Amino acid sequence: MMELFGDDMRREPYPLYDQLRPGSPMLMPGPNVWLVMDYEGVKRALHDTDAFTSAVGGKFEWLLFMDPPRHTRLRAIISKALTPRQVAGLEPQVREIVRELLDATGDELDLEAQVAAPLPIRVIAGLLGLPSVDRAQLERWGHAIMGLAATVIGTPEAAVAAGTAFEAANAEMAAYLGELAHEKRARPADDLLTRLVTSDEQLDELELLRFFQLLLAAGTETTTNLIDNAMVCLLDHPAEMRRLRGAPELVPSMIEEVLRFRCPAQAMFRGTRRAVELNGRTIPEGHLVLALVGAANRDPQQFAEPARFDIARTPNAHVGFGHGIHFCLGAALARLEGRVAFEEMLARWPEIAYARSEPWPPRPPFHIHGPASLPLRVTSR
Repeated sequence: MMELFGDDMRREPYPLYDQLRPGSPMLMPGPNVWLVMDYEGVKRALHDTDAFTSAVGGKFEWLLFMDPPRHTRLRAIISKALTPRQVAGLEPQVREIVRELLDATGDELDLEAQVAAPLPIRVIAGLLGLPSVDRAQLERWGHAIMGLAATVIGTPEAAVAAGTAFEAANAEMAAYLGELAHEKRARPADDLLTRLVTSDEQLDELELLRFFQLLLAAGTETTTNLIDNAMVCLLDHPAEMRRLRGAPELVPSMIEEVLRFRCPAQAMFRGTRRAVELNGRTIPEGHLVLALVGAANRDPQQFAEPARFDIARTPNAHVGFGHGIHFCLGAALARLEGRVAFEEMLARWPEIAYARSEPWPPRPPFHIHGPASLPLRVTSR
């Protein structure tokens, strides 16, 4: 089964999705793992909590691996501390960070390393009110968390290595966050972490740690890949790049189309609570389901000309941020960062091109879609 998630597949999975989607759901070689690839099937797997459980993360209890009622309680606490109004208020800081990052680039740059990866890390650090910390440390923690996909589905060797790396990072994060939470209670500030540790209904230490880990990993990977994938889409479709330059007000719509066309998270994990009938097949109780949102977003039963990248596509009911009770809490923040980044890059760089001819390398987590590096050549105004 792991051949399905090799480099070539993760770089360009869509032709294979098109071949396999008509048979969705399908049991793949492996330990009772099913792929659900059609739009309606994926939506059902994500929102039907009577038939599907999100509690497939083992001992790694993050919000996205929880079911109601615990999920309901924790999401309500976090949502109150991370409101759309508060996210919208971050735009000046996000724009300042983007400009600083772009100021440090030259005529050749690696978009992933110099803009797309550092931007969300700096934004989240500011959002949480973290003191100046080593970016490499935050990235290492994030990579250790994302590597846990190998403990859900992967070779035993990969699972052991990922688990060992995470346990080491987990201990470091717990110590760091414990000290910081104590400081926030003693000296409250206007930041997300203070709101979380001083609210009437607080997260306990483990819940706070798991939320920090989720925000650090998912909150950075999603935005990083959204920015990188948007650049790939525009460079691969030069007519749409010209269209966007002529109508920059389409940047928000372009971001939505990237979330459909090359969504950062290609798969979401679910398990069956009981035997589930789906498209004429039965998934037995207790089996693991990979809801392939990347395939659902190219389903011709839902989207007209799904293989066409259209920055003004409407309607565009993609499931790039999930669906149902687990719809991404950070969606508004990712959209804000992606929009601001492209407003600034397009205004600054009248010409953008790939700096290398070879295919870009995919990021390591098999369920994540985007370049591990993206060398560009640009001209500046």
